[in-house]
Amino acid sequence: MAPQRILITGCNRGIGLELVRQLLQQPSPPKQIFATCRDPSPTSPQNKELNDLAAKNPSVVVIKLEATKSKSIQEAKNEVEKHLNGAGLNVLINNAGIMHTSTLESADSDDFLNIYNTNVVGPLLITKTFLPLLKKAAEENPGKPLGCDKCALINVSTLLGSIEKTPETFVPFQFLSYRCSKAALNMLTRCQSVAYQKDGILCTALHPGWVQTDLGGPHAPLSVDQSVKGIIKVLDNLSEKHSGILVDWEGNVIPW
Repeated sequence: MAPQRILITGCNRGIGLELVRQLLQQPSPPKQIFATCRDPSPTSPQNKELNDLAAKNPSVVVIKLEATKSKSIQEAKNEVEKHLNGAGLNVLINNAGIMHTSTLESADSDDFLNIYNTNVVGPLLITKTFLPLLKKAAEENPGKPLGCDKCALINVSTLLGSIEKTPETFVPFQFLSYRCSKAALNMLTRCQSVAYQKDGILCTALHPGWVQTDLGGPHAPLSVDQSVKGIIKVLDNLSEKHSGILVDWEGNVIPW
């Protein structure tokens, strides 16, 4: 069963867009899907698919949100709150992220700061801002166990952020700044899981696989459709045992 009210960042392409599409196809789709992107302008060709979905499905609300700007995040929260009409937000998926090619030789401060600002600081600020709405959803479902039906925070991470798995993955996929940012996101998720457990909020990091997106490239083994089908199954089955861990699109646990 899909969560009643869900917000997903980075929805004008790739995994975010496909999540919106497939959630709408569920037997019991969410009552409200808040699909955010940096610039939801209907004149942008990049936003056409998302805006078309919203035009055909009243449950989809497209929201402008720039993950690196506090003012934009607050404005997005205010807009979401209007549409919630007093209800809470059951699931927040921090999906938006960027990746640059960088190595131990080429990485510099600009590269690292840019990546960290989007991949770590962004999810931190978004979660802090939307936390009251997440807490409200948990309070609305006091008898339910931890999970997406109650309230969940999902940070989209990667196998490349696993410190333990680095010897297996480093040579073909260096991406130094990206790796380090996702390792930091994993730590953020772990800290959030400890801090927010008392509030009834499940916090989990999720590896969507190596996917054929703008970020993953055309040679990735997984289609966006395959990845998202798996992600939705994982979301349906999340429970307290998944608190503060990194799981992949098939539900397998990945070591930190």
